Amino acid sequence: MNSEFIIAVHSLVLLAHKPDGMASSEEIAANVCTHPARVRKVLGFLRKNGYVTTREGSGGGYRLCIDPSDMTLADIYRTMAAGAIKPNWCSGNPDMDCMVGSNMQEVMNDVFCGAEKQLESYFQGITIGQMLSRIKACQKT
Repeated sequence: MNSEFIIAVHSLVLLAHKPDGMASSEEIAANVCTHPARVRKVLGFLRKNGYVTTREGSGGGYRLCIDPSDMTLADIYRTMAAGAIKPNWCSGNPDMDCMVGSNMQEVMNDVFCGAEKQLESYFQGITIGQMLSRIKACQKT
C-alpha cells in the first residue's frame, strides 16, 4: 500500500466532514500531518479523476464533487495505488532450467493479482461516507 492512497482517503474524509466541503491544501496537510506539496500532488490526481474540484483565490481550495456515499475506497485505490501490493522484484528467472526457478515469477504474479482483487473487493464495500461515520463513532465524548 502506498502513502498516496492514505493521504487521498484522509483528505476526502476531511472534505466530507467540512460543512462546505472545502479546504485549502495547507489545512488538509495540517490535518494529514504531511507537507502541503504532497497533498497538492495527491489531490491533483483526485481532481484529474473527477473526485474534487478546485477554486482559486481567497477562500479557495479543494471541494468534493462526488457524494461521499457514492465514493468507495476501491475507487480511490484504483486511482491512487492499483498494483501497489505487487512487489517490484520477484525471485527466479523464466529462462532457468529449474522448474521452481523458471515459474516462480509467474506464480507469484498470479498470487499478488488475486490478493489485489480481494483487497479491491473489500474496499468496494466501504465508502468515504462510511469512513466519516466510523470516525465520528470513535470520537470521545
